[in-house]
Amino acid sequence: MTAHAEPHGVHHDGGHHGPPIAHQSSRVDARVLGMFLFIGSEIMLFGAFFTVYFFTRVVNPDSQGWLPSPYVLPKYVALVNTCILVTSSFTIHWALQSIKRNDRVGLQAGLVLTLMLGTTFLITQFVEYARIGFAPNTAAFASCFFGLTGLHGAHVFVGLTILLFMTIRAFRGHFTASDHHGVEIGGIYWHFVDVMWIVVYFTVYIL
Repeated sequence: MTAHAEPHGVHHDGGHHGPPIAHQSSRVDARVLGMFLFIGSEIMLFGAFFTVYFFTRVVNPDSQGWLPSPYVLPKYVALVNTCILVTSSFTIHWALQSIKRNDRVGLQAGLVLTLMLGTTFLITQFVEYARIGFAPNTAAFASCFFGLTGLHGAHVFVGLTILLFMTIRAFRGHFTASDHHGVEIGGIYWHFVDVMWIVVYFTVYIL
């Protein structure tokens, strides 16, 4: 009696069917690691913009070459916006810690507050653009200003989109204490956006 050929991936012991499970670290979840690698690429992108910024300041050391009169950067508005964004880091952290304790109300409240703070930051930045008094083509300093702050604003918009979907999922009951990677990964990205803004703020508005 001829033996029948076993289909690919089928074992007599009833084990795993199909291709072998991909190896991954037991310490870092593959999804979290992927987000960290993505953030690494984003840091390099910001690095390119910072390189242009510092080069422009080095070759134009006098005020006429960097921030000519009568232009003035709205440092106070930027400081308030910085406080808003830093506060949002605490609210997203609250949301993550809440779901780890199965506190769904805390999760939802933290995400909603983070979404509101991030939206306030972005609206304030648009108002700042409208009233600042110069355009990207005014001079080299203007191109650097809009390039860096605009790049960060684009990342805030992406972060808000992620937060929106996280919030919708939270109100639909998709996260639990044992399955909260969606909140954790979104939170990592949002913390990156906050930290990068602090660097942009001190570089552009303070230095």
